[in-house]
Amino acid sequence: MSDPVEPETPETEPTPEADAPDGEVTAEVVGAEAAEDEAVTEEPASEAPAAKEPAAEESAAEEPGPEEAELTEPAVETAPGEEAEPVPVWMQRRWQVTAGIAAVFLMIVAIIGSLLWSLPLNRALEPLSSPVLILVADNGQPIAKRGSYKEAPIDARKLPKAVPDAFVAIEDRRFYKHMGVDPLGIIRAVRANAQAGGVAEGGSTITQQLAKNAFLTNKRSLRRKAQEALIALYLETRLSKDEILSRYLSSVYFGEGAFGLRAASQRYFNKSPEDLSIGEAAMLAGLVKAPSRLAPSVNPDGARERMRVVLNAMVETGAITKAQAARAARSVTIAPGPKKLPTGSYFADWVIPQAREVTAGQYGETIIKTTLDPQLQAQAEKIIRTKLQQDGRMLNVTQAALVAMRPDGRVVAMVGGKDYKESQFNRADGERQPGSSFKLFVYLAALRKGMTPMSPILDAPVQVSGYTPRNHEGKYAGREVPLITAFAGSSNVAAVRLAKEIGPDAIIATARSLGIREEIPKDLTLALGTGPMSLVDLTAAYAAIAAGQAPITPHGLATFTPPVRPRPLGKAELAGMRQMLSSATQRGTGIEAAIPGAFGKTGTTQNYRDALFVGWVGDLVVGVWVGNDNNDAMYGVVGGGLPARIWKEFVSYAVNRDNPKPVAPVEEELPAEEVVADPGAEVPLGPDGQPLAQPPAEAVAEPPKDTPADPPF
Repeated sequence: MSDPVEPETPETEPTPEADAPDGEVTAEVVGAEAAEDEAVTEEPASEAPAAKEPAAEESAAEEPGPEEAELTEPAVETAPGEEAEPVPVWMQRRWQVTAGIAAVFLMIVAIIGSLLWSLPLNRALEPLSSPVLILVADNGQPIAKRGSYKEAPIDARKLPKAVPDAFVAIEDRRFYKHMGVDPLGIIRAVRANAQAGGVAEGGSTITQQLAKNAFLTNKRSLRRKAQEALIALYLETRLSKDEILSRYLSSVYFGEGAFGLRAASQRYFNKSPEDLSIGEAAMLAGLVKAPSRLAPSVNPDGARERMRVVLNAMVETGAITKAQAARAARSVTIAPGPKKLPTGSYFADWVIPQAREVTAGQYGETIIKTTLDPQLQAQAEKIIRTKLQQDGRMLNVTQAALVAMRPDGRVVAMVGGKDYKESQFNRADGERQPGSSFKLFVYLAALRKGMTPMSPILDAPVQVSGYTPRNHEGKYAGREVPLITAFAGSSNVAAVRLAKEIGPDAIIATARSLGIREEIPKDLTLALGTGPMSLVDLTAAYAAIAAGQAPITPHGLATFTPPVRPRPLGKAELAGMRQMLSSATQRGTGIEAAIPGAFGKTGTTQNYRDALFVGWVGDLVVGVWVGNDNNDAMYGVVGGGLPARIWKEFVSYAVNRDNPKPVAPVEEELPAEEVVADPGAEVPLGPDGQPLAQPPAEAVAEPPKDTPADPPF
């Protein structure tokens, strides 16, 4: 027998062993190599029964007592050789899981309860957020109607008995018996719909309808129906039946923009709901099912047929007798109602947001007086329509816009396109490049830097930082000319040189001071009007020069307070700018618009995509734009052509009608040497140094060649 192996070896960990009984042979490992190569095999339990006794004693010693056994989960028996399956957590801690579920449930109930408790119960009684606005012109003539009509709430207890009876009979016969949701009504509706093969009857109670009208949307979904039922149950716990019915009748829709029973009574019968007859009450109750389709003003036969259905329901519920129903059906007379007004126009769409800002939610109709002049508006629409019909196809012009305002910003006419019914997009308020009409800000900035209309500027080809502007048709004076000459002839190279000299920041600051809000490029291309802006804002900037103060805020409400108080413009800059604007219309590119007292400037964008003329006569400032929505090039149309002719015709009409007094220009005394024209001029000049330009010709046969290098003029 070999020596026993030491229990502690570098290769293996010591294994505790029980004391072996007498006569038991302990397995030994013989030799280090044998220990590595052979596996140690345990003796079967049957061959060593005595070895179990200590284990049994140990097991008995660890067996829990009676008290401990009660707290111990029963052991799961497993077959020999199989591992015991883990016990689920919920079985180990059942009471904790149950408590957690209960806590979550109570939390959900508390959240729902708090949300319901915070619901504004009187929402159905509040005025609409967008009440009816009736826009009237400056002479009081109604021009548009927008919004929904709702009158003051009603009290169901003060109505004739037949009025609530009619609604209960047709909408919710068990109204006074259920608690917000009526299972019997739902079953009845399901049966009726199945027999009809469609939706013939609804299962919603009056309380559910109130919940939907006041707190939910009309979207049909199971989620909304569940919310509707939940809110209805809550309303029944907080309000009495009369309070629920009063809120329902004060907010339900009756068609023709009328919300609530009081508005509907006024609209269809010209009386208050307290004076409704049985037949009138039945007709109004019948509208709830399909208010737009059954409105008496548009479908009197359908309304009467539905009224008879309601009267029969009232007979069935015992609210009235058959004789009363027969008499009621013959006694209803529908009121003619007010004159139909258009719901929108270019001007109405533009002014409605202004009106909403100054009118809080209120009952009934709100009359808003605007600045619109109906005669000027009609004339503007006529001229635009006629000019496009005459010249549109030949010149490839499909759209036009016109805005007319007083020097204080009151808009008196607005045409946003050829036909509002075809397109509601307001081109007078849309952004387009202004072209050379933006030069107003360039030259005004130069005047603010100390220059005068006679200050010299070189009118010759130029390249600035890789940018090469060009004059229209490549014509240059080839020498220095006065600013007034460059402005009248709309020289692009002179404007870019001027912008480089005074800097883009000064020009942007000048535009901002005149009320331009749109983004403006910060490079030299801004001098040629490459930054888009609206015709309304551009015209308001010209109005500032006419008024002699800035900024001018364009507005359409008769009662208006400007957000920024205008400040007077400098005397010298005002006189110089007016002198240059006059030169453009009398001898420059705007000669087509020449009438006595006219001031203005042309604008044409690259490749003839936009053409404008903006200016004023007396106290009327007008801006005109022509072009195409798809940005197609027009056939040689420039600002001094079609836009100038539209402008002149419209302004001439206004002058002949009103004979306005011209705004007296503020003259600036200039040194004698500055008013003398350049003696070496190669082109005919007027006595003030202005070029005697001819009206620009418009090509009418072929579209122009694409000339991307030719900037706006």
